[in-house]
Amino acid sequence: MAKSFWLVKSEPNKYSWDQFVKDGSTYWDGVRNAQARNNLKAMKQGDGVLYYHSNEGKEVVGIARVTGESYQDPTTPDDRWVVVDLEPVKPMRRSVSLQVIKQDPKLADVALVKQSRLSVMPIEKPHFERILELGGTKVR
Repeated sequence: MAKSFWLVKSEPNKYSWDQFVKDGSTYWDGVRNAQARNNLKAMKQGDGVLYYHSNEGKEVVGIARVTGESYQDPTTPDDRWVVVDLEPVKPMRRSVSLQVIKQDPKLADVALVKQSRLSVMPIEKPHFERILELGGTKVR
């Protein structure tokens, strides 16, 4: 199992879980927030990632894995920004909405609730596992 866990957000009309699955892998680009960038830099190969649809849906829809550690974001010449490579692992059996996450006492201090605008955030292992449980999903 992964050593660290993360949550990444994407607007489904810009890059949906279904498109990610169709592509088979992607580099996670477009991050322009220093804290989110630092989170990308901390990601290691094999780390687990929750894929969250923001704005529309507001729900965890899938599980991904880090396959490549941070490198220069190819979409900008500005060397402050980085990307990581991700691959889809599996969809959630049931998506887990932000509302469900906010109502679960075991998730009261999860980053998604505390720093709701951050696009890339760490998730503690018990929170990662609880979200999978709520989604009726097992990694293996």
